[in-house]
Amino acid sequence: MAFETTLPGRYFHDPDIFAREQSRIFGQLWTCVGRADALPTPGDYRTVALGGESILIVRGRDGLLRAFLNVCRHRGARLCLESAGNAGAAVQCVYHAWSYGLDGRLLGAPNIARDESLERETLGLIPVHLALWQGLIWLSLAADPAPVTEQLEPALRDRFDDLATFERYGIGSLAVGASISYEIAANWKLIVENFMECYHCAPVHPELTRLLPQFRFGTSYQGIVGQGTGFADDIESFTLSGAGRRAMLPGLLPSDDRLYYGFVLGPNLFVNLLPDHVILHTLTPVGPEQSRVVCDWLFAPEEVALAGFDPAETVAVFDITNRQDWEVCERTQLGMRSRAYANGGFYVTNEQHIAGFRDFVLHHLGEIR
Repeated sequence: MAFETTLPGRYFHDPDIFAREQSRIFGQLWTCVGRADALPTPGDYRTVALGGESILIVRGRDGLLRAFLNVCRHRGARLCLESAGNAGAAVQCVYHAWSYGLDGRLLGAPNIARDESLERETLGLIPVHLALWQGLIWLSLAADPAPVTEQLEPALRDRFDDLATFERYGIGSLAVGASISYEIAANWKLIVENFMECYHCAPVHPELTRLLPQFRFGTSYQGIVGQGTGFADDIESFTLSGAGRRAMLPGLLPSDDRLYYGFVLGPNLFVNLLPDHVILHTLTPVGPEQSRVVCDWLFAPEEVALAGFDPAETVAVFDITNRQDWEVCERTQLGMRSRAYANGGFYVTNEQHIAGFRDFVLHHLGEIR
């Protein structure tokens, strides 16, 4: 049997390739940048890097979220330097005090001579396409992107054959019970590939495979339509100790109990579905050899609101798993510049499905393999 080959090593460290990915993948596709409930109040804003641009996301007085290029139209100064905050009633440039409404309109440009003509209606902030899906904010820098569902639903159908199983989890109605941000010295593609396979699970994840014994065999679970991974027979819950059962998420069926589903919604969201919580990993490429992952643990809102709510035992499972993954991804990154990996490596039987992600990258870079 001929094994599929990986991308050559240069794809994981070359700055020119990284720049092309930013332009052609993250600069064109819908990309997840976090949860909408992180911006609850008018004036709340976040800044995110996407496709070589700084994007300003702000909650308007009308309650709507909008996104703009984070650049003043006057002389190009960056408007907001902080990663998050509240702009109040308007966003004002500190350079010459031009101010913009929360809807992006130019409101004020002080000390303009009376004989100067300033076409204010054309000098608002440059908008960026924003869509909300399952409580998540998705951005696209494409000129005229298709609806976000056209990008996401095919991947869900590939995983479940239909949308009903996924929709039962009601991700958009869940509340964040814990969140951890990780900085990883590895190329973003290594992190995606790592999540897509469990060939490494037995040697790397003893805690995870204790709870999900099937993973000890390197099962290609992402390639099996509709199949979840069963819990160990002697545990009652997906916690580090295996104890502490919570009520199942509203909307789930008895057949959903004691199953784990994991999958990728490209280009950068990892989804983990469990009977009493959902875990989302949002991946951000920071540089050719640097990435950031924000991991959110979501629970039913009434669970989070309970006095004494403590998700520590639940969070511990994937926090440990994440840190183990980041360590091996960083170790792999160290080999990407070696002449031994100049032509890449290969995917064994339990990793063959990762070739689809490899081809996804090459397709968007305009390369023929």
